[in-house]
Amino acid sequence: MQKFMGAVIILMCVFGGYVWAGGSLMAIWQPAEFLIIIGATVGSLIIGNPPQVLKEMRLQLRSILSPHKEEQAFFMELMALLQILLETVRSGGFKALDKHIENPEESSIFNRYPLVSRDYRLVSFITDNLRLMAMGQMSPHELEGLLEQEIEAIQADLLLPSRSMQRTAEALPGFGILAAVGGIIITMQAIDGSIAMIGYHVAAALVGTFLGIFGCYCCLDPASNAMAQRVKRDMSAFDCIRATLVAYVAKKPTLLAIDAGRKHIQLDIKPTFNQMERWLAEQEG
Repeated sequence: MQKFMGAVIILMCVFGGYVWAGGSLMAIWQPAEFLIIIGATVGSLIIGNPPQVLKEMRLQLRSILSPHKEEQAFFMELMALLQILLETVRSGGFKALDKHIENPEESSIFNRYPLVSRDYRLVSFITDNLRLMAMGQMSPHELEGLLEQEIEAIQADLLLPSRSMQRTAEALPGFGILAAVGGIIITMQAIDGSIAMIGYHVAAALVGTFLGIFGCYCCLDPASNAMAQRVKRDMSAFDCIRATLVAYVAKKPTLLAIDAGRKHIQLDIKPTFNQMERWLAEQEG
């Protein structure tokens, strides 16, 4: 809803102000200018990015346009999942987790928490690092260093789409100038025509510059910023897991290890310690 309201405000103020000043919306409708700018934008994205980045860009664009109403429930499920996994290790050793971390899609533990289990990156991060912990004794400092490096690598990969879109947004005014120059060439070819016709061609050429600036600062730049913020927000789940596992390796009680992870949840959805404790007690019951 917030993104929709922002788009409505932009359209109403930009085009409403233009019409209020006496402009005609039909003058902006220049299909050739749209084709040049949109084609250059899409083509540059295809040339400059591998398929996996383009796929991730599409998913992140869909994500920022979709409401996120289950974020707190997601983190509650994540903490409950970590508690069960760590309690299983504490009572039966890492051997008791073998069937769960080898095939998490068939695990009775992971399947209890659908909001978490459908995030394959997060599930892979959990299972890979539990497997790492099972392979040998590691100090909390060593484990934390390894997890931080992995998180940094994941975040760098997930930020590639937003950075690519940001670079494309910066190029959009140039694409607008490209369309405008094409329009000026057409104008020069009609220089022996009437003043009205020359004015029409110049106006059409300037639409390209207008569209390039509008697309940069009102469309792609805000979208790339929203994508980057969404990624950084999602990365708090990885930080939550990192802090929990490191605290567990440091011999903290399971509840305190889970609380160490809770501290990395975003402030607007972070449960209090009492809320977390009640939720985990209900899951045990």
